[in-house]
Amino acid sequence: MKKSTYEKPIISKITTGVPGKFGLSTKQKIIAEIDSIPVAKFVEEFGSPVFVFSEKKIRETYNDAKRAFETRYPKVQFAWSYKTNYLDAVCSIFHDEGAWAEVVSGFEFEKALSLGVNGANILYNGPEKSKQDLMLAIDHNASIHIDHFDELYLLIETTRKMNKKARVAIRINLDAGIYPMWDRFGFNYENGEAWNAINRIMLAENLELIGLHTHIGTYIMTASAYGIAASKLSNLMIATHRKFDYWLKYIDLGGGFASKNTLKGAYMPGSETCPSFDDYAEAISNAIISSEIPHENLPVLFLETGRALIDDAGYLITSVLANKRSTTGRKTLVIDAGVNLLFTSFWYNLGVFPSREVTDFMEDTTIYGPLCMNIDVVREAINFPQIKTGDQLVIERVGAYNVTQWMQFITYRPNVVLIDLEGKTHIIRKKENLETIKKNEFNPKK
Repeated sequence: MKKSTYEKPIISKITTGVPGKFGLSTKQKIIAEIDSIPVAKFVEEFGSPVFVFSEKKIRETYNDAKRAFETRYPKVQFAWSYKTNYLDAVCSIFHDEGAWAEVVSGFEFEKALSLGVNGANILYNGPEKSKQDLMLAIDHNASIHIDHFDELYLLIETTRKMNKKARVAIRINLDAGIYPMWDRFGFNYENGEAWNAINRIMLAENLELIGLHTHIGTYIMTASAYGIAASKLSNLMIATHRKFDYWLKYIDLGGGFASKNTLKGAYMPGSETCPSFDDYAEAISNAIISSEIPHENLPVLFLETGRALIDDAGYLITSVLANKRSTTGRKTLVIDAGVNLLFTSFWYNLGVFPSREVTDFMEDTTIYGPLCMNIDVVREAINFPQIKTGDQLVIERVGAYNVTQWMQFITYRPNVVLIDLEGKTHIIRKKENLETIKKNEFNPKK
Protein backbone atom coordinates (compact mmCIF):
# COMPACT_ATOMS: atom_id res chain seq x y z
CA MET A 1 0.00 0.00 0.00
CA LYS A 2 1.46 3.38 -1.09
CA LYS A 3 1.96 5.90 1.66
CA SER A 4 -0.02 9.14 1.22
CA THR A 5 1.94 12.33 0.58
CA TYR A 6 1.91 14.71 3.51
CA GLU A 7 0.04 17.95 2.92
CA LYS A 8 0.44 20.90 5.26
CA PRO A 9 -2.92 21.77 6.84
CA ILE A 10 -4.47 25.16 6.06
CA ILE A 11 -5.96 27.01 9.00
CA SER A 12 -8.02 30.12 8.30
CA LYS A 13 -9.62 32.23 11.01
CA ILE A 14 -13.31 32.79 10.31
CA THR A 15 -15.43 35.05 12.49
CA THR A 16 -19.12 34.24 12.88
CA GLY A 17 -21.91 35.37 15.12
CA VAL A 18 -21.01 32.86 17.84
CA PRO A 19 -20.06 34.58 21.12
CA GLY A 20 -16.43 34.51 22.14
CA LYS A 21 -14.76 35.46 25.40
CA PHE A 22 -15.36 39.14 24.54
CA GLY A 23 -19.03 38.62 23.66
CA LEU A 24 -20.78 38.77 20.29
CA SER A 25 -18.81 39.86 17.24
CA THR A 26 -19.28 43.39 15.96
CA LYS A 27 -21.70 43.70 13.07
CA GLN A 28 -20.05 44.63 9.78
CA LYS A 29 -20.35 48.34 8.98
CA ILE A 30 -22.04 49.08 5.66
CA ILE A 31 -21.72 52.25 3.57
CA ALA A 32 -24.64 51.94 1.18
CA GLU A 33 -24.92 55.64 0.37
CA ILE A 34 -23.04 58.92 0.63
CA ASP A 35 -25.11 61.97 1.52
CA SER A 36 -28.27 59.92 0.79
CA ILE A 37 -27.08 58.97 -2.73
CA PRO A 38 -26.73 55.18 -3.31
CA VAL A 39 -23.21 53.97 -3.98
CA ALA A 40 -24.41 52.02 -7.02
CA LYS A 41 -25.68 55.26 -8.59
CA PHE A 42 -22.22 56.81 -8.47
CA VAL A 43 -20.74 53.82 -10.28
CA GLU A 44 -23.54 53.80 -12.83
CA GLU A 45 -23.08 57.49 -13.63
CA PHE A 46 -19.35 58.09 -13.12
CA GLY A 47 -17.73 54.68 -13.42
CA SER A 48 -15.50 52.75 -11.05
CA PRO A 49 -13.35 53.68 -9.27
CA VAL A 50 -14.58 57.18 -8.42
CA PHE A 51 -13.62 59.68 -5.72
CA VAL A 52 -16.54 61.36 -3.97
CA PHE A 53 -16.40 64.48 -1.76
CA SER A 54 -19.17 65.77 0.46
CA GLU A 55 -19.49 69.56 0.59
CA LYS A 56 -21.74 69.19 3.62
CA LYS A 57 -19.07 67.27 5.53
CA ILE A 58 -16.32 69.74 4.54
CA ARG A 59 -18.31 72.67 5.91
CA GLU A 60 -19.40 70.81 9.05
CA THR A 61 -15.83 69.83 9.93
CA TYR A 62 -14.45 73.29 9.21
CA ASN A 63 -17.06 74.94 11.41
CA ASP A 64 -16.45 72.42 14.18
CA ALA A 65 -12.75 73.37 14.17
CA LYS A 66 -13.58 77.07 13.97
CA ARG A 67 -15.98 76.81 16.92
CA ALA A 68 -13.39 74.98 19.03
CA PHE A 69 -10.79 77.72 18.58
CA GLU A 70 -12.98 80.83 18.46
CA THR A 71 -14.67 79.96 21.76
CA ARG A 72 -11.25 79.77 23.41
CA TYR A 73 -9.24 82.52 21.70
CA PRO A 74 -10.34 85.98 20.46
CA LYS A 75 -8.36 86.20 17.20
CA VAL A 76 -8.33 83.09 14.98
CA GLN A 77 -7.70 82.73 11.25
CA PHE A 78 -7.58 79.43 9.37
CA ALA A 79 -5.56 79.12 6.15
CA TRP A 80 -6.38 76.20 3.88
CA SER A 81 -3.37 73.94 3.20
CA TYR A 82 -3.28 73.66 -0.59
CA LYS A 83 -0.91 70.68 -0.68
CA THR A 84 -3.49 68.62 1.22
CA ASN A 85 -6.05 68.92 -1.56
CA TYR A 86 -5.81 71.64 -4.20
CA LEU A 87 -8.81 70.77 -6.35
CA ASP A 88 -10.42 74.09 -7.27
CA ALA A 89 -13.85 73.08 -5.99
CA VAL A 90 -12.47 71.99 -2.61
CA CYS A 91 -10.31 75.09 -2.12
CA SER A 92 -13.24 77.33 -3.07
CA ILE A 93 -15.40 75.82 -0.32
CA PHE A 94 -12.79 76.60 2.32
CA HIS A 95 -12.31 80.13 1.01
CA ASP A 96 -16.08 80.61 1.01
CA GLU A 97 -16.02 79.67 4.70
CA GLY A 98 -13.42 82.37 5.33
CA ALA A 99 -10.15 80.45 5.17
CA TRP A 100 -7.03 82.08 3.72
CA ALA A 101 -4.64 80.14 1.49
CA GLU A 102 -1.47 78.44 2.72
CA VAL A 103 0.83 77.47 -0.16
CA VAL A 104 4.28 75.92 -0.47
CA SER A 105 5.21 76.54 -4.11
CA GLY A 106 4.90 79.02 -6.93
CA PHE A 107 2.39 76.67 -8.58
CA GLU A 108 0.14 76.67 -5.52
CA PHE A 109 0.52 80.46 -5.18
CA GLU A 110 -0.66 80.90 -8.79
CA LYS A 111 -3.55 78.48 -8.15
CA ALA A 112 -4.70 80.52 -5.16
CA LEU A 113 -4.59 83.72 -7.18
CA SER A 114 -6.58 82.05 -9.98
CA LEU A 115 -9.32 81.28 -7.44
CA GLY A 116 -9.59 84.94 -6.52
CA VAL A 117 -7.66 84.84 -3.24
CA ASN A 118 -6.26 88.25 -2.35
CA GLY A 119 -2.46 88.08 -2.20
CA ALA A 120 -2.51 89.63 1.28
CA ASN A 121 -4.48 86.55 2.39
CA ILE A 122 -1.82 84.05 1.25
CA LEU A 123 0.75 82.52 3.61
CA TYR A 124 3.73 81.38 1.55
CA ASN A 125 5.65 78.51 3.20
CA GLY A 126 8.16 75.98 1.92
CA PRO A 127 11.93 75.66 1.53
CA GLU A 128 12.01 76.30 -2.24
CA LYS A 129 11.15 79.82 -3.36
CA SER A 130 12.87 81.08 -6.49
CA LYS A 131 13.63 84.74 -7.07
CA GLN A 132 10.64 84.86 -9.43
CA ASP A 133 8.44 83.29 -6.75
CA LEU A 134 9.55 85.87 -4.19
CA MET A 135 8.89 88.72 -6.62
CA LEU A 136 5.39 87.36 -7.24
CA ALA A 137 4.73 87.17 -3.50
CA ILE A 138 6.10 90.66 -2.87
CA ASP A 139 4.01 92.14 -5.69
CA HIS A 140 0.87 90.58 -4.18
CA ASN A 141 1.70 91.59 -0.59
CA ALA A 142 1.70 87.99 0.65
CA SER A 143 3.11 86.85 3.98
CA ILE A 144 6.41 85.16 3.13
CA HIS A 145 7.50 82.60 5.71
CA ILE A 146 11.30 82.47 5.49
CA ASP A 147 12.74 78.97 5.81
CA HIS A 148 16.53 79.46 5.91
CA PHE A 149 19.26 82.11 5.88
CA ASP A 150 19.99 81.78 2.15
CA GLU A 151 16.34 82.59 1.46
CA LEU A 152 16.56 85.53 3.84
CA TYR A 153 19.58 86.96 2.01
CA LEU A 154 17.94 86.41 -1.39
CA LEU A 155 14.83 88.19 -0.14
CA ILE A 156 16.87 91.17 1.12
CA GLU A 157 18.59 91.40 -2.28
CA THR A 158 15.30 91.06 -4.18
CA THR A 159 13.49 93.75 -2.18
CA ARG A 160 16.37 96.17 -2.76
CA LYS A 161 16.27 95.63 -6.52
CA MET A 162 12.47 95.97 -6.58
CA ASN A 163 12.57 98.88 -4.12
CA LYS A 164 9.61 97.32 -2.34
CA LYS A 165 8.90 96.10 1.17
CA ALA A 166 8.12 92.46 1.91
CA ARG A 167 5.89 91.24 4.73
CA VAL A 168 7.66 88.28 6.32
CA ALA A 169 7.55 85.73 9.11
CA ILE A 170 10.08 83.06 10.02
CA ARG A 171 9.49 79.34 10.27
CA ILE A 172 10.86 77.92 13.51
CA ASN A 173 11.67 74.33 14.41
CA LEU A 174 11.69 73.45 18.09
CA ASP A 175 11.59 70.73 20.67
CA ALA A 176 7.92 70.22 21.56
CA GLY A 177 8.57 67.04 23.53
CA ILE A 178 7.67 64.62 20.74
CA TYR A 179 9.74 62.18 18.70
CA PRO A 180 10.94 62.53 16.04
CA MET A 181 11.60 66.25 16.30
CA TRP A 182 11.17 67.98 12.95
CA ASP A 183 14.27 70.09 12.36
CA ARG A 184 14.49 70.04 8.59
CA PHE A 185 12.48 73.19 8.04
CA GLY A 186 13.03 76.66 9.47
CA PHE A 187 15.33 78.16 12.10
CA ASN A 188 15.98 76.33 15.35
CA TYR A 189 14.63 77.80 18.57
CA GLU A 190 16.90 76.09 21.08
CA ASN A 191 20.28 76.89 19.49
CA GLY A 192 19.48 80.58 18.87
CA GLU A 193 19.06 80.44 15.08
CA ALA A 194 15.52 81.81 15.27
CA TRP A 195 16.57 84.75 17.46
CA ASN A 196 19.47 85.45 15.07
CA ALA A 197 17.07 85.50 12.11
CA ILE A 198 14.72 87.87 13.92
CA ASN A 199 17.56 90.30 14.60
CA ARG A 200 18.73 90.23 10.99
CA ILE A 201 15.22 90.84 9.70
CA MET A 202 14.71 93.77 12.07
CA LEU A 203 17.90 95.32 10.64
CA ALA A 204 16.73 94.93 7.03
CA GLU A 205 15.04 98.14 5.91
CA ASN A 206 12.81 96.48 3.29
CA LEU A 207 11.55 93.60 5.45
CA GLU A 208 8.61 93.92 7.82
CA LEU A 209 8.54 91.09 10.37
CA ILE A 210 4.90 90.37 11.12
CA GLY A 211 4.76 86.80 12.45
CA LEU A 212 6.29 83.61 13.80
CA HIS A 213 5.45 80.18 12.39
CA THR A 214 6.09 76.60 13.39
CA HIS A 215 4.92 73.24 12.11
CA ILE A 216 5.96 70.62 14.65
CA GLY A 217 5.12 67.53 12.60
CA THR A 218 2.36 65.51 11.04
CA TYR A 219 -0.45 63.46 12.57
CA ILE A 220 0.38 64.73 16.06
CA MET A 221 -1.49 62.65 18.64
CA THR A 222 -0.41 64.71 21.65
CA ALA A 223 -2.24 68.03 21.92
CA SER A 224 0.06 69.20 24.73
CA ALA A 225 2.95 69.39 22.20
CA TYR A 226 1.17 72.34 20.59
CA GLY A 227 1.01 74.02 23.97
CA ILE A 228 4.79 73.75 24.30
CA ALA A 229 5.26 75.14 20.77
CA ALA A 230 2.85 78.02 21.41
CA SER A 231 4.67 78.89 24.65
CA LYS A 232 8.03 79.06 22.90
CA LEU A 233 6.69 81.26 20.09
CA SER A 234 5.07 83.50 22.71
CA ASN A 235 8.44 83.82 24.48
CA LEU A 236 10.06 84.88 21.21
CA MET A 237 7.34 87.43 20.66
CA ILE A 238 7.97 88.87 24.14
CA ALA A 239 11.73 88.96 23.52
CA THR A 240 11.18 90.80 20.23
CA HIS A 241 9.04 93.39 21.96
CA ARG A 242 11.54 93.90 24.78
CA LYS A 243 14.43 94.55 22.40
CA PHE A 244 12.69 96.43 19.60
CA ASP A 245 9.55 97.83 21.29
CA TYR A 246 7.55 96.14 18.55
CA TRP A 247 4.62 93.73 18.70
CA LEU A 248 4.37 90.99 16.06
CA LYS A 249 0.96 90.58 14.47
CA TYR A 250 0.52 86.80 14.46
CA ILE A 251 1.63 83.39 15.67
CA ASP A 252 1.11 80.51 13.22
CA LEU A 253 0.94 77.00 14.72
CA GLY A 254 0.86 75.33 11.29
CA GLY A 255 -0.99 72.04 10.87
CA GLY A 256 -0.37 68.41 11.75
CA PHE A 257 -3.65 67.74 13.57
CA ALA A 258 -4.52 64.04 13.30
CA SER A 259 -7.57 62.90 11.37
CA LYS A 260 -9.63 59.92 12.52
CA ASN A 261 -7.73 57.50 10.28
CA THR A 262 -5.78 54.69 11.94
CA LEU A 263 -2.02 54.58 11.54
CA LYS A 264 -0.45 51.23 10.67
CA GLY A 265 0.76 49.53 13.81
CA ALA A 266 -1.69 51.38 16.04
CA TYR A 267 -3.34 49.22 18.69
CA MET A 268 -6.56 51.25 18.84
CA PRO A 269 -8.49 52.87 15.97
CA GLY A 270 -7.84 56.53 15.25
CA SER A 271 -11.51 57.36 15.79
CA GLU A 272 -10.99 56.43 19.46
CA THR A 273 -7.51 57.85 20.10
CA CYS A 274 -7.07 61.03 18.01
CA PRO A 275 -7.41 64.32 19.90
CA SER A 276 -10.43 66.46 19.10
CA PHE A 277 -10.31 70.04 17.83
CA ASP A 278 -11.27 71.05 21.36
CA ASP A 279 -8.18 69.29 22.73
CA TYR A 280 -5.85 71.09 20.32
CA ALA A 281 -7.59 74.43 20.88
CA GLU A 282 -7.38 74.11 24.67
CA ALA A 283 -3.64 73.41 24.64
CA ILE A 284 -2.78 76.21 22.19
CA SER A 285 -5.03 78.92 23.63
CA ASN A 286 -3.96 78.19 27.22
CA ALA A 287 -0.30 78.65 26.30
CA ILE A 288 -0.73 81.99 24.53
CA ILE A 289 -3.24 83.52 26.92
CA SER A 290 -1.17 82.47 29.94
CA SER A 291 2.05 83.91 28.49
CA GLU A 292 3.46 87.37 29.34
CA ILE A 293 1.86 88.87 26.24
CA PRO A 294 -0.62 91.55 27.40
CA HIS A 295 -4.17 90.72 26.41
CA GLU A 296 -4.47 93.94 24.41
CA ASN A 297 -1.49 92.80 22.29
CA LEU A 298 -2.50 89.17 21.74
CA PRO A 299 -1.46 88.05 18.24
CA VAL A 300 -3.77 86.60 15.62
CA LEU A 301 -3.60 82.81 15.82
CA PHE A 302 -3.14 81.23 12.40
CA LEU A 303 -3.87 77.54 11.80
CA GLU A 304 -2.96 75.65 8.64
CA THR A 305 -4.56 72.31 9.40
CA GLY A 306 -5.42 70.31 6.28
CA ARG A 307 -5.73 66.58 6.92
CA ALA A 308 -8.12 66.88 9.86
CA LEU A 309 -10.45 69.19 7.90
CA ILE A 310 -10.81 67.16 4.70
CA ASP A 311 -10.07 63.46 5.36
CA ASP A 312 -13.59 62.60 6.57
CA ALA A 313 -15.21 64.30 3.57
CA GLY A 314 -13.53 62.08 0.96
CA TYR A 315 -14.53 58.58 -0.20
CA LEU A 316 -13.28 56.24 -2.90
CA ILE A 317 -15.82 53.87 -4.41
CA THR A 318 -14.21 50.79 -5.94
CA SER A 319 -15.35 47.47 -7.41
CA VAL A 320 -14.22 43.91 -6.72
CA LEU A 321 -12.39 42.35 -9.66
CA ALA A 322 -11.57 38.94 -8.19
CA ASN A 323 -11.67 36.64 -5.17
CA LYS A 324 -8.53 34.54 -4.75
CA ARG A 325 -6.67 32.30 -2.33
CA SER A 326 -2.96 32.55 -1.69
CA THR A 327 -0.81 29.41 -1.48
CA THR A 328 -1.21 29.57 2.30
CA GLY A 329 -4.98 29.54 1.97
CA ARG A 330 -5.34 33.20 2.86
CA LYS A 331 -8.31 34.98 1.34
CA THR A 332 -7.43 37.85 -1.02
CA LEU A 333 -9.46 40.39 -2.95
CA VAL A 334 -8.46 42.33 -6.05
CA ILE A 335 -10.17 45.70 -6.49
CA ASP A 336 -9.99 48.28 -9.29
CA ALA A 337 -8.26 50.99 -7.20
CA GLY A 338 -4.63 50.69 -6.18
CA VAL A 339 -1.89 52.54 -4.35
CA ASN A 340 -1.45 54.83 -7.35
CA LEU A 341 -4.73 56.44 -6.22
CA LEU A 342 -4.36 55.79 -2.50
CA PHE A 343 -0.98 57.11 -1.45
CA THR A 344 -2.12 57.23 2.17
CA SER A 345 -2.58 53.44 2.20
CA PHE A 346 1.18 53.24 2.79
CA TRP A 347 0.74 54.61 6.33
CA TYR A 348 -2.96 54.14 7.16
CA ASN A 349 -5.08 51.08 7.75
CA LEU A 350 -7.81 52.62 5.61
CA GLY A 351 -11.41 51.77 6.39
CA VAL A 352 -12.83 49.53 3.64
CA PHE A 353 -16.50 48.62 3.78
CA PRO A 354 -19.13 46.77 1.69
CA SER A 355 -21.89 48.82 0.11
CA ARG A 356 -24.60 46.22 0.76
CA GLU A 357 -25.64 43.76 3.44
CA VAL A 358 -23.36 40.73 3.48
CA THR A 359 -22.82 37.57 5.48
CA ASP A 360 -21.72 37.71 9.12
CA PHE A 361 -18.92 35.27 8.37
CA MET A 362 -15.65 37.21 8.48
CA GLU A 363 -12.20 36.10 7.41
CA ASP A 364 -8.72 37.59 7.60
CA THR A 365 -8.22 39.10 4.14
CA THR A 366 -5.63 40.94 2.06
CA ILE A 367 -6.97 43.54 -0.38
CA TYR A 368 -4.88 44.19 -3.49
CA GLY A 369 -5.22 46.86 -6.14
CA PRO A 370 -5.16 46.21 -9.91
CA LEU A 371 -1.56 47.26 -10.59
CA CYS A 372 1.01 44.83 -11.94
CA MET A 373 3.21 45.56 -8.93
CA ASN A 374 3.75 43.47 -5.80
CA ILE A 375 3.56 46.56 -3.59
CA ASP A 376 -0.01 47.31 -4.65
CA VAL A 377 -1.57 46.42 -1.28
CA VAL A 378 -4.51 48.53 -0.13
CA ARG A 379 -5.02 46.58 3.13
CA GLU A 380 -2.52 43.96 4.22
CA ALA A 381 -4.82 42.43 6.80
CA ILE A 382 -8.48 43.16 7.44
CA ASN A 383 -11.29 41.05 8.87
CA PHE A 384 -13.69 41.04 5.93
CA PRO A 385 -16.88 39.26 4.84
CA GLN A 386 -17.49 37.22 1.70
CA ILE A 387 -17.81 39.57 -1.30
CA LYS A 388 -18.79 38.80 -4.88
CA THR A 389 -17.01 39.91 -8.01
CA GLY A 390 -18.60 43.16 -9.20
CA ASP A 391 -19.65 44.27 -5.73
CA GLN A 392 -18.82 47.84 -4.76
CA LEU A 393 -16.71 48.69 -1.73
CA VAL A 394 -16.32 52.12 -0.14
CA ILE A 395 -13.00 53.33 1.27
CA GLU A 396 -13.56 56.16 3.73
CA ARG A 397 -11.41 59.06 5.00
CA VAL A 398 -9.38 59.53 1.82
CA GLY A 399 -9.89 63.29 1.38
CA ALA A 400 -6.35 64.33 2.32
CA TYR A 401 -3.32 63.99 0.05
CA ASN A 402 -4.65 61.22 -2.21
CA VAL A 403 -5.74 63.57 -5.02
CA THR A 404 -2.52 65.58 -4.79
CA GLN A 405 -0.06 62.70 -4.41
CA TRP A 406 -1.80 60.26 -6.75
CA MET A 407 0.03 59.04 -9.84
CA GLN A 408 -0.94 58.35 -13.42
CA PHE A 409 0.61 54.90 -13.34
CA ILE A 410 -0.70 51.93 -15.36
CA THR A 411 -4.30 53.15 -15.13
CA TYR A 412 -6.05 56.45 -15.83
CA ARG A 413 -6.92 58.57 -12.83
CA PRO A 414 -10.71 58.47 -12.28
CA ASN A 415 -13.51 60.99 -12.07
CA VAL A 416 -13.73 63.07 -8.90
CA VAL A 417 -17.26 64.03 -7.88
CA LEU A 418 -18.59 66.60 -5.42
CA ILE A 419 -21.98 66.34 -3.73
CA ASP A 420 -23.19 69.90 -3.12
CA LEU A 421 -25.40 71.10 -0.26
CA GLU A 422 -28.52 70.40 -2.28
CA GLY A 423 -27.53 66.78 -2.89
CA LYS A 424 -26.59 67.32 -6.54
CA THR A 425 -23.47 65.69 -7.97
CA HIS A 426 -20.83 67.47 -10.04
CA ILE A 427 -17.68 66.21 -11.73
CA ILE A 428 -14.92 68.43 -10.33
CA ARG A 429 -12.09 66.61 -12.10
CA LYS A 430 -12.69 64.55 -15.21
CA LYS A 431 -11.33 61.06 -15.70
CA GLU A 432 -8.18 60.94 -17.79
CA ASN A 433 -8.03 59.38 -21.22
CA LEU A 434 -5.35 58.76 -23.83
CA GLU A 435 -5.71 62.28 -25.22
CA THR A 436 -5.15 63.97 -21.85
CA ILE A 437 -2.07 61.82 -21.23
CA LYS A 438 -0.52 62.38 -24.65
CA LYS A 439 -1.26 66.08 -25.11
CA ASN A 440 2.03 67.13 -23.48
CA GLU A 441 4.10 64.48 -25.25
CA PHE A 442 6.14 64.99 -28.43
CA ASN A 443 7.36 62.17 -30.65
CA PRO A 444 10.30 63.20 -32.88
CA LYS A 445 9.70 60.12 -35.08
CA LYS A 446 6.32 61.40 -36.26
